[in-house]
Amino acid sequence: MSSEIAQINGSIGGQDDIPLYSEAFPALATGNRSGSPTAIVNEWTNQKVQRLKSSIVTQLFQIPMEERTFKHTENFGQSQQDQNKACLDIMQRTGAHIEMSTCKDGSLSLLVSGQMEMVLKARREIYNKLQTQARITLDIPKEHHRVILGKGGTRLQKLELETATKINVPRLEDNSRSITIIGTQDGISRARHEIQLISEEQSKLAIERLNVEKEFHPFISGPRNELAQRVEKEHSVRIHIPPPSVKKNEIVVTGEKEGVIKAVKIIQDMYHRKKSRCTVINIEVNKAQHKYIIGQRGSTLQDILAEAEVSVEVPPSDSTSETVTLRGEPDKLGPALTIVYAKANSVVLREVHVDAWLHKFIIGRKGANINSLTQNFKRVNIEFQSEENKILIEGPPEEADVAQDALQQKVDELKKTMAFAEVNVDVKYHKNIIGKGGQNINNLRDKYKVNIRIPPDNEKNPTIRIEGDPDGVTETKKELMEISKRMENERSKDIMIEQRFHKNIIGTGGETIRDIRKQFEDVAISFPDASAKSDVVNLRGPKQNVEKCFKYLKQLSDDMTAKNYSIQVPIFKQYHKNIIGKGGVNIRKIREETNTQIELPTENSENEVIKIVGRKEDCEKARKMIRDIEKQLIDVVEETIVVSQKLHNSMIGAKGKFVRSIMNECGGVHIHFPTEGSGSDKVVVRGRKEDVARAKKELLDLAQSRELSSFAVDVKCKPEFHRFLIGRNGANVRKVREETGARIMFPQQNDVEKDSISIIGKQEEVKKAEAMLLAMIKELENVVEITTVVPVKYHKHFVARRGAVLRELAEEYGGVTVSFPRQGQESEEVKIKGAKDCVAAAESRIKEIVDDLENQVTIECIIPEKYHRTVIGTKGANVQTITSEYDVQIKFPDRQQQQQREAAGESEEKVQSEKSDIIYITGNKHKCEAAKKALLESVPIAEEVNVPYKYHRFLIGQKGEEVRRFMKTYEVNVSIPQADQESDVITITGVAEKVADAKEGLAAKVKELEKEEEDRVLRGFVLEVNVAASYHPTIIGRRGVTVTEIRKKYDVNIQFPEADKSEDVIKIIGYEKNTEQARDHILGIVSELESHVSQDIHIDRRVHPRLIGAKGRAIKKIMDDYHVDIRFPQNQDLITVTGKQDCVEECIEHILNLEEEYMQDVVEREEANRYTRASQNRQGNRGPRSGQEAFMVRDAPWHQQVDTNSMDDFPSLSASSDMGKAQYGSSAWGRKQ
Repeated sequence: MSSEIAQINGSIGGQDDIPLYSEAFPALATGNRSGSPTAIVNEWTNQKVQRLKSSIVTQLFQIPMEERTFKHTENFGQSQQDQNKACLDIMQRTGAHIEMSTCKDGSLSLLVSGQMEMVLKARREIYNKLQTQARITLDIPKEHHRVILGKGGTRLQKLELETATKINVPRLEDNSRSITIIGTQDGISRARHEIQLISEEQSKLAIERLNVEKEFHPFISGPRNELAQRVEKEHSVRIHIPPPSVKKNEIVVTGEKEGVIKAVKIIQDMYHRKKSRCTVINIEVNKAQHKYIIGQRGSTLQDILAEAEVSVEVPPSDSTSETVTLRGEPDKLGPALTIVYAKANSVVLREVHVDAWLHKFIIGRKGANINSLTQNFKRVNIEFQSEENKILIEGPPEEADVAQDALQQKVDELKKTMAFAEVNVDVKYHKNIIGKGGQNINNLRDKYKVNIRIPPDNEKNPTIRIEGDPDGVTETKKELMEISKRMENERSKDIMIEQRFHKNIIGTGGETIRDIRKQFEDVAISFPDASAKSDVVNLRGPKQNVEKCFKYLKQLSDDMTAKNYSIQVPIFKQYHKNIIGKGGVNIRKIREETNTQIELPTENSENEVIKIVGRKEDCEKARKMIRDIEKQLIDVVEETIVVSQKLHNSMIGAKGKFVRSIMNECGGVHIHFPTEGSGSDKVVVRGRKEDVARAKKELLDLAQSRELSSFAVDVKCKPEFHRFLIGRNGANVRKVREETGARIMFPQQNDVEKDSISIIGKQEEVKKAEAMLLAMIKELENVVEITTVVPVKYHKHFVARRGAVLRELAEEYGGVTVSFPRQGQESEEVKIKGAKDCVAAAESRIKEIVDDLENQVTIECIIPEKYHRTVIGTKGANVQTITSEYDVQIKFPDRQQQQQREAAGESEEKVQSEKSDIIYITGNKHKCEAAKKALLESVPIAEEVNVPYKYHRFLIGQKGEEVRRFMKTYEVNVSIPQADQESDVITITGVAEKVADAKEGLAAKVKELEKEEEDRVLRGFVLEVNVAASYHPTIIGRRGVTVTEIRKKYDVNIQFPEADKSEDVIKIIGYEKNTEQARDHILGIVSELESHVSQDIHIDRRVHPRLIGAKGRAIKKIMDDYHVDIRFPQNQDLITVTGKQDCVEECIEHILNLEEEYMQDVVEREEANRYTRASQNRQGNRGPRSGQEAFMVRDAPWHQQVDTNSMDDFPSLSASSDMGKAQYGSSAWGRKQ
């Protein structure tokens, strides 16, 4: 045992890598035996085992009372809310967890937990938002800024995180030297210290730029940059030598001044020495061999430089030059030249000419063949060039030649055993050769063991290439030619069959189409995809058979079209029950006698139309029978009137408004307009005789009025005049409408023709309105110029903000031009030019503005500060509306200034004296008062509404969606109590007007919920049906199809007992009437099932999986073929077959035959597995699994020689307790100390 372990230990690495047993399993400390706190050594601490640290850290931050941003103000709780909001924002942005508390001295304590990076970000955000900020500016030399920023700004970001400050460094193009630091006093002090340290370090540094010819850079850097690195290390400098690809002579040395001076002297001495001693040799080397001189990443050049102290210059790869330059001392150029030639000739290039189509056979599957050929040639590289029909071999001469011979031998062998052929087949037949899912082409490949390449469709290439065994290629070519010839003799024909009939022709599971294809075996029938919405069905095959199939499908389509003729019969809703008859006797009789499908609208529907589907003559017969039943109940007449189709839409009205009103007024007659696009002008009216006469008169009068009032004309007018034609509050256009009776429509904002005004109505009314509008337009187009007086002191108001007031005047008053005197002129005259009415209106408006400026006052409006945000509105929307409506200016107290005063340490009394509740309104006195009233009305109020607690969850909705929509609709805030309070009180907060609307909306919502609750009670009717549990699976159907159809049809919920409970009760839940119908449906299924028989047969369970098949396909096919149901009891050698007697017997016979066939396979497989398993058992458990590394320790107890007779190593289990105590420290069962 010990020798085996020693052998294993010796085979795995060094012994030092394997831990000692005492290190891997240290003893637990049993107590402090020495009495000293340090006596116990933590032996579980092992340097060979990596210590795991928690990724979560926790830090505590303190903010003194005087430096807190949010302090207590007169608005109780406001500062705490703002502080909590800022804290939540920090948590969301950084991902850290923050716990906040206030100490007795008023300071703020924050406990921050999370990953280190998150905690640092949170600390910075805390100091920025919750602690007052200070600012200092440092004067730092511009050249030191880049060092402070660091690469990509990382150094600055790290400094900001560590000090929790914001540091602003000027941009590169900015010449400023000032760096600004913003943050807490402590953070600013630390950041200033760090920046000044960086600047002082940079001040001690020097930089030198040396102009050294590019050719001598390799000597200065040395092989693999060793010389430059040694100088850097000895003198603590950095030397930047441009890479060979950069054509630059400059070498830069940076570092402390003394070190830079010494390094520069070394570089210059080396440069001058090499320049005076070195000579140059130019040699010509084949361009293809240059890469061998360079080596991988220039390693060969570095080797030459190290070995011979000579620099080798190779022209770039894009150059055509083959000259290689050697630079060095004369006595060293000879050895270097020898090395260069040796490296250039170390690799040769060989070629093997072979047709490109054989390349893949040489390579083999996943490179197997080529790998087996070249596995012994590690330094050989093989490249296949299909375009040039050759293979390139690159490597050392001794290996490249052998690889060339091996490849040539493989090529000769393939040429004897492989052949290829090309067949030209019309591109349109390629898809037929490929077959569905590649079935045909795969059969050919498997049959003849060849590879067939068919070009893609986009290449339009008719050539098909065959490669493989010569005999197989010949046979495949022959068969492809036969297929092509047969395709050329075939005919393709399309037949139009409505897509809705495709499913019927295909049949359930494709059964019908299979029968058709058997009838016409040589004809391929192709249906379009359902998503294509196409009626075209393609037939392809021999001409005669295609014609026969075409006639058959045409007849089938015509029969389906005839059987699917449909008509609609309007019948008064109250007589539908008579059409159905008691127990459906009438409707069933009509269906049976006419062989039609009759669909009646649901009882709750307002639709009165009965739809009949079938053959045309049968549908007419069914309609007559339905009409006869209706005539027995009521005297109904039907009349037809002719109305121009262009008037139908206007007579029907929006959503049938007009025609519905006529139907209601005339005793509920039926009025039916022809469908849109039919071209018919006939309108049918049905009902009682007197009602039909009234409706007919109403319709004809309506048609006449619509025809008379459909006259329309367009009037052209400049868009800027439209507002004057409309007038203030629509006064002008309303006057025209009242005087003429015509309807005038101005263009909307999204209309294309902005200058067109439409007039609609009777001809004489339209003409009169057109004349009035043209007169108004002509008057507006009369251009005049007037002069008005505006005091000079108010000119600035009009021209300020780039003439904003003047632009408003021009837009509002038809594009008038207002000209003020130039700046410096003391004139008060202002010229207004434009249309007469526009000029007058503009002059009046200017005087109003001047009057407002002369009477301008400022008043105060007191609103508590906590409501200011609500009064202002989202993005200032509310206050902007008030300022524009009343033409005033509104100023709210500056909250930021107030906070700054608090931060500066002003007394609380002084802060309160700022009157933060006062809002200043400036403008005309009367308008200011109106604006003040509007502001006060916008102050939110809160009202409580009682809503039963059970409705609260419906008001809230899923994830609060419903309550958010309610608040958005009514622009209020709704507060719903917590669920544990079970309170009925809901608080609505908002403007008084909005709150009132919200209360009405809430009341309406509660009524709606009450109705829904009543409906739920009605829908909750439960009906129980006793059905034997053995019938439940059939009622459910495969994957629940049958029960789902019943649920949808009768709008009920059907619950079956759990599978493990042998209960017979099925629960049907829904409306009482629907549950009864569903019950009758289920009982109908049960009565059919009771006529079935069930028979158990003994089938070995080992063949059950074969019978079931993949995903149950095989057993499903058997059940469909024999129309039976088959069940497999768990862990039994039985199968239960259920169905009709004859079907069950046939199915059992078929299953027994299958069992006999499958059992032979099972026996053979088990016999083979017996020998395989025995072989595996002999090979198993011989060692650890491949890929798993065994855990090993050294000096374990089982490595030691043990005396089994020793009482120390193997103490007696029956020893006394005293003996156990005495021997505890040295027992073999524990660890020896």
